[in-house]
Amino acid sequence: MREKDQYRTDALDAGNRLVAGHVSEDPFAAAFKATRMPMIVTDPNQHDNPIIFCNSAFRKLTGYSDDEVIGRNCRFLQGPETSKETVAKIRERIAAGEDVAVDILNYRKDGSMFWNAVFISPVRDKAGKIVYFFASQLDFTNVKSREADLAAARHQAEAEVARHTTQLSSALAARTLLVHEVDHRVKNNLLTIASIVKMQARITKDDRQKRTLMSVLNRIEALSTVQRKLFTLDDVSKFDMSEFTRELVTDLVDATGRKDIRLSLDLSPLLVPAVKATPLSLIVNELIGDAVRRGLSDGGGDIHVIVRRLNGHFLIRVEDTSEPVEPGRESAELGRMLLEAAASQLDAKVQRTQDGRKTVVEVVILVGDHEENAH
Repeated sequence: MREKDQYRTDALDAGNRLVAGHVSEDPFAAAFKATRMPMIVTDPNQHDNPIIFCNSAFRKLTGYSDDEVIGRNCRFLQGPETSKETVAKIRERIAAGEDVAVDILNYRKDGSMFWNAVFISPVRDKAGKIVYFFASQLDFTNVKSREADLAAARHQAEAEVARHTTQLSSALAARTLLVHEVDHRVKNNLLTIASIVKMQARITKDDRQKRTLMSVLNRIEALSTVQRKLFTLDDVSKFDMSEFTRELVTDLVDATGRKDIRLSLDLSPLLVPAVKATPLSLIVNELIGDAVRRGLSDGGGDIHVIVRRLNGHFLIRVEDTSEPVEPGRESAELGRMLLEAAASQLDAKVQRTQDGRKTVVEVVILVGDHEENAH
């Protein structure tokens, strides 16, 4: 008993050191504590890799108090029906110092079961040594058990991702040790939402609803691409707009399966502040999506995309030449609203001209040297 008390004391001390390492105004510390997503930090350098910190969302999800959690290995959430294969997978990945993403059946303090989407990643110091494991959970019991609840789960998850994206975008400037791990959580959440939308689309019989769901999925995947790009950057304060545009545009056109839509790109290297990544991704996605929809006539068409810096501004220009196809009224209205909302966030100017079969849309955004070079 005395040995167990010492283990718990060591875990408490490690958690206090972790918290003390972040000033009170640190946006990452604030986001970790206040977020509605259950999160924990464990210390693999102590006996049995105990939990040293958990947020209130984790305590609310599991029903355990802080005193009942700190110092214990998170296996205490397992129960009689928990998959032994899944547990073994978690153990093997952690021992190898690798990321873990699994769905596991866990138990609350009151004995009730819940399906838990668990994401675990190692946090390394500058020397490459694992100093912590960072884990988040997502209760998707309703999604797992009842397909009828998918729509409600999707709306709730979308609202959560929007809120987390805002928090994380403002926190990127801190560039603390956990920045990549927090950003990784957003990417995984977007993938979870995309999976939910795909599941709903598969079981939806109404063609109109199916098209709407696929339209939502398209936008989620664009945001997911942004988060994946940010996660792979050494300097997370900047975002390469040209590389993102190349990948997104190519994927959108390839997804049509049409060989008669001809794509050409004129993309100059362009770094912009990472806080602009999300609205910029929506702008590019809506411009290309609109051009693709108008290029789906029998004769196909040409799409030319330009990204270029112009004396303190940068330009996104999409030219398409095709036999015009009238898009659906709701689809066109949603695209227009998203484009205007994203442009408003960036104080951007949007100009559209049409001459016969040729349509040109230009978006001009102010990105001064003080912004482009800011850290």
